[in-house]
Amino acid sequence: MEAVGQLPATTSPKGWREFDFKWLIIGVSVLVVTYLALMPLGFLLWQSFFTPQTATKAAVFTFDNYITAYSSSETLKLFLSSVTFATGTSIFSFTVGTALAWMNERTNTPLKPLFFALSIIPLIIPGVLFTVAWILLASPKIGIVNLLLQGFFNTDYVFVNIYSIWGMIWVDGLHYSSMAFLIMSAAFRSMDPSLEESAMMSGASVPQIAWHITLKLTWPAIFATILILFVRSIESFEVPALLGLPVGIQVFTSSIYEAIHQYPSKIGLASSYAVTLLCITTVGIYFQSKLSSQGSKYSTVTGKGFRPRAMDLGRWRYVTASIFLLYFSLIVVLPFLVLLWSSLQKFYSVPSMEALHNLNFDAYTFILTYPTLISAVLNSLWLALGCATLVMLLTSVICWIVVKTKLPGRWLLDNLASLPMVFPGLVLGLAIMIFYLNVDVGIYGTMWILFIAYVTRFMPYGLRYNTTSMLQIHKELEESAAMSGASWGTTFWRIILPLLKPGLLAGWIYIVIVSIRELSTSILLYSPGTEVVSVLIWELWENGQYVELSALGVMFILALFMLVLLAQFVGKKFGVKED
Repeated sequence: MEAVGQLPATTSPKGWREFDFKWLIIGVSVLVVTYLALMPLGFLLWQSFFTPQTATKAAVFTFDNYITAYSSSETLKLFLSSVTFATGTSIFSFTVGTALAWMNERTNTPLKPLFFALSIIPLIIPGVLFTVAWILLASPKIGIVNLLLQGFFNTDYVFVNIYSIWGMIWVDGLHYSSMAFLIMSAAFRSMDPSLEESAMMSGASVPQIAWHITLKLTWPAIFATILILFVRSIESFEVPALLGLPVGIQVFTSSIYEAIHQYPSKIGLASSYAVTLLCITTVGIYFQSKLSSQGSKYSTVTGKGFRPRAMDLGRWRYVTASIFLLYFSLIVVLPFLVLLWSSLQKFYSVPSMEALHNLNFDAYTFILTYPTLISAVLNSLWLALGCATLVMLLTSVICWIVVKTKLPGRWLLDNLASLPMVFPGLVLGLAIMIFYLNVDVGIYGTMWILFIAYVTRFMPYGLRYNTTSMLQIHKELEESAAMSGASWGTTFWRIILPLLKPGLLAGWIYIVIVSIRELSTSILLYSPGTEVVSVLIWELWENGQYVELSALGVMFILALFMLVLLAQFVGKKFGVKED
């Protein structure tokens, strides 16, 4: 009895330590997520309404920014050009990606596994490099396509003008088509083909089956994909800045960039544009999430097993294989080859026998001895690795709270962690810049402001990867550990995180890759000494150093490709391995 009576006295301090540690980790995680999610939004709205009158006077409430932004007739033109660009890009990329996905998943096109593997490559090419490559290919003055066609037909006629709204749609649409391909491939792969087979046995043609059955059954995926592509297009920065601004075609992102880089800088005006852009992306993401929760009526996969059977295209299968090859040439081969060719010239020139004799590696020597190259590479690696690690660990705690507990308000925490998804990269960079200009804590102009921006931007992606894995972990494992005397920290570190390993690893790899090629957020926050590789590429372009930019681009693409290969190797070796 004495021992029993003394039990609480001996175990209570230990219990309280475990309790405190658990709630300390949870509390810190919740505070960090709340800070990262609400801080940019709050100060972006504040700056759009409060504008300093002079350098010495405090800011006062005013509607002048919105009046200036939306009382001009140019604003309607800006809105229409933004919507036209985003709509055209999303429809074009969806059409191309869906057609390729259907051929890859539902037909007997040859070499399908190879085509699926090649589809990942465009995702690693930074948008700024892809755009520069197409400028070198289709510019009216220096574009290889125009110069070759003009020489062949002996004319000065401009056959292709990349500096137009259609050129912007072509470049951005091609770049995002691989995203549409991967999303729609997953939708076609998971669809029960029995209805298609029944239609085929009833005498329906392949186009009739594709139009009347396949596309209708995948309608939720279709609509969701178009919304995702629309949001990504309307927040695109590289293509409008490089192709639109030189000829006066402006969208919201390029207008925000120009307003900030005017002298004097018009941050309040940029904020008012950013709020409108934020509203557009919020509406798109809202409808996307609404559709995802109401798509069960389109379900065709039941508990019964099914085995997909590819449609026989006959001799047309060689045509579809040729389409794949043409697509891969347009999106990977030609852009990479034009950058490679340009990097081997002393001055950029169209391919010819004369230019072939002038090949040299001077551009590579210049880049390898460039003063800020090493620091830019190290900055990019530090930001990518640090951001990916912190995001995956932070979101693992948030996912545990949302999925495994019954704490009141956990749905709000999930929404807060997902909030940065509605921020276009340029808008997020603007919001963070505004905050740390007004709240001087000593990180503006340092690597830490970029680090905070990256963690904020990619937090929703880490949340999605971790949530998928967390849902598969049964509560019994934690209960068994608790009954065996394990603390919450021990259980989380020794059981939860190892079981999350596939999702953690996949999310970590993805965030590393997208962080390394991030430009839109970095372009507003970097300062001398904190440049990253994507910013270095941007600076070379603005300086007119196209040959040197091409050399850096070739090395950058090859390095990212090697990183993807390494990631796939690590994923196969450790991602599925059982502990």
